[in-house]
Amino acid sequence: MKLTWYFDFISPFAYLQHCQFNRLPNNIEVEYKPILFAGLLNHWDNVGPAEVSPKRIFTYKHCYWMAKKNNIAFKMPPAHPFNSLNALRLAIATGCKSDSIQSIFDIIWKYGLALDSGEAMSKLEAQLEVNDISALVSQTNVKNQLRQNTEQAADNNIFGVPTFSVPCTDFGNRVTENFWGLDAFDMLLDYIDDPVKFNDSEMRRIEQLPQGVQRKRLK
Repeated sequence: MKLTWYFDFISPFAYLQHCQFNRLPNNIEVEYKPILFAGLLNHWDNVGPAEVSPKRIFTYKHCYWMAKKNNIAFKMPPAHPFNSLNALRLAIATGCKSDSIQSIFDIIWKYGLALDSGEAMSKLEAQLEVNDISALVSQTNVKNQLRQNTEQAADNNIFGVPTFSVPCTDFGNRVTENFWGLDAFDMLLDYIDDPVKFNDSEMRRIEQLPQGVQRKRLK
């Protein structure tokens, strides 16, 4: 089975999930889709967790706690949120390979370095075996691919990162089943194990559940 993983390096939850890909069954193939989280937020007229002050600090503490609980090295970068554009483009320019993506994640979330720092650039160039990151991320085809990935994600009802998108067994008109967030990882694994469990009467009713009230948004 082939899964698509939509992610942005800006998300510590994406880092923590990628560090646990060994939990996926051996027969799973992952297609990496770097996307710009800010683009999704704009598409869905939403705000990110870092844009709500008390939620921002709680999120950082939560991620640090989860990392320690799962024995994953974790250090916050000097500032967050940060501009992840070049990191996403770098992942695309180097072929969206698992090892390369983990190296970029590690620079940010394991070593806690600022992406635009000289130390980060030196480490990445050595680990990825590239000579000029600036030139790589400036390529037009790389920029276009990131834009296309983000647009595709929105078209596929992706609203957050990280999200796994799974080909859907014929349950109605759905083409994919999406599993958003690190806390949905166990749900994803259950789906892979037995997708039929996700098509009972209550699941189908939930999919058609109407909204009882809508909150007016302040512009």
